[in-house]
Amino acid sequence: MTPRDIAEMVLLAALWGASYLFMRHAAPAFGAVPLIWLRVTLAALVLVPLLCWHGEWAELRREIRPVAVVGILNSGLPFVLIAWATLSVTAGFAAIVNASTPIFTALVGALWLGDRLDRSRSLGLAIGFGGVLMLSADKADFRPGGSGWAVVALMSAALCYGFAANIAKRHLAGVSARVGAGGTQAVSGVLLAPLAWWLWPETPPPTSAWGAAVSLALLCTAAANLLFFRLLGRLGASRTVTVTFMIPVFGSLWGALFLGESVTGAMWRGGAVILLGTALATGILRLRWPAPSR
Repeated sequence: MTPRDIAEMVLLAALWGASYLFMRHAAPAFGAVPLIWLRVTLAALVLVPLLCWHGEWAELRREIRPVAVVGILNSGLPFVLIAWATLSVTAGFAAIVNASTPIFTALVGALWLGDRLDRSRSLGLAIGFGGVLMLSADKADFRPGGSGWAVVALMSAALCYGFAANIAKRHLAGVSARVGAGGTQAVSGVLLAPLAWWLWPETPPPTSAWGAAVSLALLCTAAANLLFFRLLGRLGASRTVTVTFMIPVFGSLWGALFLGESVTGAMWRGGAVILLGTALATGILRLRWPAPSR
C-alpha cells in the first residue's frame, strides 16, 4: 500500500472508532432509534444527491431489493442495536466487541453460502468467539441495570453485519459504491422514520447531543462510507478489511480522551484474542500445518 492508502486507512479507522464516542454521547438524549434515524437520514441527504449527480439513480431503482435488504442488515438494525448498547457499556467496550464482525461474516459465509473454511480459518473462528466470551464474562448480568443484554445487542449487530456482507457479496458485487452507500442509508431512514417519530424525546436534546448526531451522520457515515468504498475499489477486500484491527484502538482512545472511560487489562486481552481470531478467520494470518507423514 502507498502512504496515501495507509493514511486513508488510519483516517477511516479513526472515523468509525469515533462513531462509538458520538453514539455514547448522544444516545441518552435522543434515544437509540431517533438518533440512528438522524444518522442514516442525514447521511442519505449527502449520498443520494451524489449518486444522482453521477447518473446512477436508474441503477439504484433496478437494484432496490438487495439494496433494501443490505440497508436493513448493514445500517438500520445494527446501528440501533449498537446505539442502545452504548446506553450501558463504554464506547471502547462496544468497539472491541464489534471487531468480531469479520468472524461472524466468515461463519455466515460457511454455513449459508457454503464457503470453504480450512483448518486455519476454523481455528480463527473458535479463537475469536473465545475472545468475545472472555471479554464479556464479567458483563453477563441480565438483571435490571446489568450489561448482559447490551452484550447480546452488540453481538447481534455483528451477526447482522455478517449477513449483510455475504448478501452484498452475492447480489451487489457489480453495483456502484455510491449506490450501495447511498441506497442503504436512504432505505434505513425511510423504514426507521415512523418509529423514530413515535419515540422522539419529549425533552429537546442539548446542543452538544445535536453536534454529536450530526458528526455521526456526516463524518462517521457519509464520509466514512465513501472512503471505505474508494479503498475497497483500490485495494480489494482482503486488504481493506484490515481496518478492523484499528477501530477498537480508536474507539477506546476517543472514549478515554473525551468521556473519561477506563480501558482495563481485561478489555485489551479480550480484544487481542478477538483480533487474532479475526486475522485467522479472514485469512490475513495463516497457520502452516505439518504435512502428514507417509
